[in-house]
Amino acid sequence: MANRRSLDPADLLVGPRGRRMCLELARRADDDVARAVFHVAHDLDPGVGTSRMTLGPGAGHRPTLRVADVADAVARAVIPPLDEVTLIAALDAAVAAATYWQQPDGEDVLAAAAPVRTALRRIADAVAVAPGARWWATPMDATAQVRVEWVDPGPPAGSGTSPGSTPGSPEVADTDAAVDARAALAMWRADAVAQEETAARERPTDPAAMWSALWWSTPPTTTPRTSRDLAGLGPVGLVLVEDTLGWERATVTPAAVAPGARVLEIDGPVAWAHLCRRHPLSVTASRRHDWFRATGLGDVGWVQPDWAAVARDVDAVHVTVAGYLTTAGRAVTVDRGVATVLAGWDPDATYWLTGAPPPTGPGRPWAYDRSAHRWAPVA
Repeated sequence: MANRRSLDPADLLVGPRGRRMCLELARRADDDVARAVFHVAHDLDPGVGTSRMTLGPGAGHRPTLRVADVADAVARAVIPPLDEVTLIAALDAAVAAATYWQQPDGEDVLAAAAPVRTALRRIADAVAVAPGARWWATPMDATAQVRVEWVDPGPPAGSGTSPGSTPGSPEVADTDAAVDARAALAMWRADAVAQEETAARERPTDPAAMWSALWWSTPPTTTPRTSRDLAGLGPVGLVLVEDTLGWERATVTPAAVAPGARVLEIDGPVAWAHLCRRHPLSVTASRRHDWFRATGLGDVGWVQPDWAAVARDVDAVHVTVAGYLTTAGRAVTVDRGVATVLAGWDPDATYWLTGAPPPTGPGRPWAYDRSAHRWAPVA
């Protein structure tokens, strides 16, 4: 299918991550919006009074604010020009707040409310024309791919990184790398089928049952992953990370993408549904409880891509930022009675199914500077 080259403002409000990003921009730009969001999101959160509470001297004297008050504040807010730093910060916040194992939090519920969605349209309009967001709808940038590998242990369950792993060696033949990659995917598929069979035997069929286990739909953690390096801002893969464990050290290695690399672009829910329809892997028993809580959809069969089969068609799969914002966290219809969820992906991530692109130079250490709230290369 044709790749999107520009952002559609309406699309930015159809998915929970896109709406959350727009709400973050409004909240960061205006103190009245921030105050209203704080109080109303608290009241809308499914964990209010248990996992989410307001503490402090003023906890018992909170103002009475409603969804309409948030919408009014957003409509009145003065939004400054959206530079790339501001956009990335809001996008980072939206990505970090993604959860696929529980109900949407209060901010996500608030952003989905009709009056707030209507008010956020002006924010989406501003994002769509912002120069710093132009690359969000573009395909993988083959000229600026880097591989980010965390130095600290413990990647999240759905990530494409592996602790202690090293960049692919240029001395390894492409054919050997492809064989190893396909063998790893075959092993992953066998494990996924076994997990599904076990879940079908042992877990309740009621989607509302309090059970949580597997929730991601990414390729396995052994799959190499790259993202683009933005001039002036650094590697996207250091910042836009779902389910992060708070890593503060990483090695960044430039990667060479072969001219003939077959890269499948996921630029929205239609592309994701098409991939799942072409190469479905049933995950109903292993995902139904988490994905029901995340999406509210229960009476369906769930699928995700069979990555071992996908690897026969393409070398890599790239999710554009626009594709992420419009698709992640939604129940996407694949067929009658069948749905899927894009879960565990990071915006602009490219997973390499047939072997890692070779490095074009040595890896360089990066570290997170807490005082400046940003990543920087280590001298």
